[in-house]
Amino acid sequence: MKYRILLILIIAFLTTNYANTKPTWGKTGHRTIGKIAEKHLKKSVKRKIDKLLNGESLAFVSTYADEIKSDKNFNKFYTWHYVNFPFDTDYKDSKKNKKGDLITGIETCLKILKNNSTLHREDKVFYLKMLVHLIGDLHQPLHIGRSEDKGGNAIQVQWFNKGSNLHRVWDTDMIKKWNMSYIELANNTKFLSKKEIKNYQKGSVLDWVYESQSLAKKVYESAETGHKLSYRYSYDHFKTVRMQLQKGGLRLAKLLNEIFD
Repeated sequence: MKYRILLILIIAFLTTNYANTKPTWGKTGHRTIGKIAEKHLKKSVKRKIDKLLNGESLAFVSTYADEIKSDKNFNKFYTWHYVNFPFDTDYKDSKKNKKGDLITGIETCLKILKNNSTLHREDKVFYLKMLVHLIGDLHQPLHIGRSEDKGGNAIQVQWFNKGSNLHRVWDTDMIKKWNMSYIELANNTKFLSKKEIKNYQKGSVLDWVYESQSLAKKVYESAETGHKLSYRYSYDHFKTVRMQLQKGGLRLAKLLNEIFD
């Protein structure tokens, strides 16, 4: 009997860890970014995107890149969700993943969407959906984390006395505990002046990656394996999560305005 119980516990542990190794914002985070971006699209751009997506919103399509992970035909896109290179180094000098990474994935989407003269509509829709998702991933700091711990997935912690990991805390647990829908989160962003918005939208994709990586270093300093995280951790860090969601939405809007204007 005791061996049977032990076997059940081992299976449960492995299942939990497998589920937690998929690097991604939770659905609410991605949808929040999509909703924020829509608010900052030029009217003409929004009309073009609405037509291209047959009326589906950016929030709705923002989770598409995660949904296709269930289809083996899309396995080649899996590594696009993250990028790992040593902290305080230049990405250009780092060893690249032959299958591609978050940066090359975004660059591919931008290149294809901008060169639309011979692009089939289906391809345009696909890479638009991918871009919406990947810009979201870029702003979850642990997507630019350390390869040795799989972006924090291997750092096991307790979240309100339940097993989790550092990556999951940042992409799902804190947002879920806040108990607001993506619409509520998008409608309660920090007020920014036009100048502040432009400042956040400045720079290149690579600049934004370095910014997220600098945040990742702080996230690693915030908790270690075995730590019990709850209200105080959320109080200290959820404001950063909210700001990253807002930045992601603003920067996604900037890119889409440049592509479709």
